[in-house]
Amino acid sequence: MKLNDNVLRSFRVAKVFRENSDKINCFDFSPTGETVISSSDDDSIVLYDCQEGKPKRTLYSKKYGVDLIRYTHAANTVVYSSNKIDDTIRYLSLHDNKYIRYFPGHSKRVVALSMSPVDDAFISGSLDKTIRLWDLRSPNCQGLMHLQGKPVCSFDPEGLIFAAGVNSEMVKLYDLRSFDKGPFATFKMNPDRTCEWTSLKFSNDGKLILLATNGGFLRLVDAFKGAVLHTFGGYNNSKGVTLEASFTPDSQFIMIGSEDGKIHVWNGESGMKVAVLDGKHTDPSPACSSTPNS
Repeated sequence: MKLNDNVLRSFRVAKVFRENSDKINCFDFSPTGETVISSSDDDSIVLYDCQEGKPKRTLYSKKYGVDLIRYTHAANTVVYSSNKIDDTIRYLSLHDNKYIRYFPGHSKRVVALSMSPVDDAFISGSLDKTIRLWDLRSPNCQGLMHLQGKPVCSFDPEGLIFAAGVNSEMVKLYDLRSFDKGPFATFKMNPDRTCEWTSLKFSNDGKLILLATNGGFLRLVDAFKGAVLHTFGGYNNSKGVTLEASFTPDSQFIMIGSEDGKIHVWNGESGMKVAVLDGKHTDPSPACSSTPNS
């Protein structure tokens, strides 16, 4: 389906799932788009079949909690951060509900987790002001970066570079093969001390970076020049909730949930808001994502 302004305005909620007793903090589509998995503050992991439109399985992480869940390249394994006991990242087999590996190292809560789109590497950012580079095949950290503040981070779509947003005021780009030499580009932004950055994402075409905040605005940044192309606002977030924003798969539109349960959509080229969709949520809709393929 080719997306345009009118198609997006026509979107409606087709099905509502009530599998959770507490907030869904994250969800992620499998690489094929056939399944989606969610993590929740009720310590549950729910796997949904997108073609059948129904939940397939529920697993629990009662001891450690679960947040920032991410599919690996195998459709039956995930990594996720812990929000209880410790700040270890866990690698779980969905097939038999057994841990494959633990990734200890962070000393404070993990706030960013990104899988490489091409191999077994992944990166994590923490409130301990570090970004760590990992490989699914080893419990040992493959690389460590000390920063000046809270980081957000993500791989680019080709898995060659990663971006780190530091202290809600600058974006640093690193070559994965030589990240220990420091960033090859640094983009400084005008800081807004009323809020902080909560996520950083590349568009699928690699040309844009989306910076989400716990305030009432998003920033769309040119991934090559660092220029702020658009600032999107006009949605409710008076309580400073961490709202996740997302690109559509064609990189043309940006969407975010809001405090009143509505989903706001902008055209990335024009910067104009094209739709406010009824998400059928009575509470804030913090997690927002789109399928890998439109």
